[in-house]
Amino acid sequence: MQNFATLINQLDATTSTHQKVAHLNHYFNVEQNEKDKLWTIALFTNKKPSRGVSSALLRQWCAEVTGIPLWLLEENYHIVGDLAETIALLLPYNNTSIIKPLHQWISEIAALKGMDELDKKQYVLNTWSGLSKEETWIFNKIITGGFRLGIAKNLIIQALSLHLDIDKQEVAHHLMGDWHPEKVSWQTLFSGEKGVIADSKPYPFYLAYPVADDELSKLHSNEYLNQWSAEWKWDGIRGQLIKRGGQIFVWSRGEELMTDRFPELRETLASETDFVMDGEILGWKDGLPLNFQLLQQRIGRKNVTKKLMADIPIKFIAYDLLEYQREDLRTQSFERRRAQLEYLIDESQFQNILISERLDFGSYDALATLRSNAREVNAEGLMLKLKKGIYHTGRKTGEMWKWKLDPYTIDAVMLYAQRGHGRRANLYSDFTFALWAGDDLVPFTKAYSGLTDVEMKEVTAFVKKNTIATFGPVASVTPELVFEIAFEGIAISTRHKAGIALRFPRILRWRKDKTAKNANTLAEIKKLL
Repeated sequence: MQNFATLINQLDATTSTHQKVAHLNHYFNVEQNEKDKLWTIALFTNKKPSRGVSSALLRQWCAEVTGIPLWLLEENYHIVGDLAETIALLLPYNNTSIIKPLHQWISEIAALKGMDELDKKQYVLNTWSGLSKEETWIFNKIITGGFRLGIAKNLIIQALSLHLDIDKQEVAHHLMGDWHPEKVSWQTLFSGEKGVIADSKPYPFYLAYPVADDELSKLHSNEYLNQWSAEWKWDGIRGQLIKRGGQIFVWSRGEELMTDRFPELRETLASETDFVMDGEILGWKDGLPLNFQLLQQRIGRKNVTKKLMADIPIKFIAYDLLEYQREDLRTQSFERRRAQLEYLIDESQFQNILISERLDFGSYDALATLRSNAREVNAEGLMLKLKKGIYHTGRKTGEMWKWKLDPYTIDAVMLYAQRGHGRRANLYSDFTFALWAGDDLVPFTKAYSGLTDVEMKEVTAFVKKNTIATFGPVASVTPELVFEIAFEGIAISTRHKAGIALRFPRILRWRKDKTAKNANTLAEIKKLL
């Protein structure tokens, strides 16, 4: 594990993207154990190993070894912001090292799941006493399942592209799907061999940026405008529907296999055609999409009952055709892919797959009017696609844009503040907000993004001076600060005291010009329902 430990320390010591890619590339070049390299990729791409010990037990055992009260350990954890690092810092100093490859550590940790608590404890304590602080931190990271070191998947892809000397898009495709370090070899993962793994493997998603102002200005020219196609931007689960070799696979954008949660899509097995569609899974009733909160009930159920399917039926809205009869279409123009998609859906006559409607517009003003009317069909806005554009990997500008509606906004009072994690461990960065209901402030949402670092430091100073009570890392504060909260949608919720749930709430700005009495009411926000 020494090479991996060195890599982790190097990555943790820099914020430079270039240096992180260089460190990763060097690691892949010097590490000879292919299983260790596979697990390194897995750990940084959210393929977590099995957890054999709960965090609560690790806290308890650390408190026993160090002789400090559990409450004091918890306070240290809230300040440090990372349990793995907290335990490593508190344990007695060791200058020893247990030499094992990374994959062996992971296998041993996975095996703890079947042991009784006493044996688990003995293994963990023996490990803690035999590792240096740096290695203990990494061992704790593995056993707690978190490697938040600012390593985006794109950095892994860049490093592997250099190491393997192949195109980044090809690397990204190899890393997609349900592969596991214990079930695949390095050669198989990157060789593109056919078989079960290849049949289930999705393509990397093409993601859009918000449309730029200069792009909107160019759309006033009819000659340029005619190069674009427009569709509704739906609010559902972005996914790929794959039919290959008599099997179907439904993947979410987050690379979660969701086939069993949407049995309606098994109808595609009747088609003789193999294909890969990119699209959106939506709750759908009476010709319109349902609120996303309703669709979430389908997401959270592994066993989908007939009643649930009847109450919240779904449709797959097909945006694009990425593969047809095993031919990769991504480098063809959008116009050609769209024509092939229309032919496939028309020929197959699917009941639960609809093609995304192409919207008619003859001018910029007509396009802007379509966008302004998007909520009438429960859409978030428009998607703009260049007719001659190809299907890229990841976020790219220039050939596909999202032109969303302006968000809803409401002025709310901050009631609670919670410390962040990692580099924000000493700052209050997660907040609970309230609206007026008569003379009472009723909590209605949480938000943790939108403030600058300077503003976060100002809010933290306020929280420290105006804390009424504390509940672990959470502080109840004097209700004085007002913030404008932006959100994409609102729905009735029986789970929340306020009776509502918001979609994508975030802080738009700190309203220093307003006092708590000027904040909005719960009745005002409910009018949006």
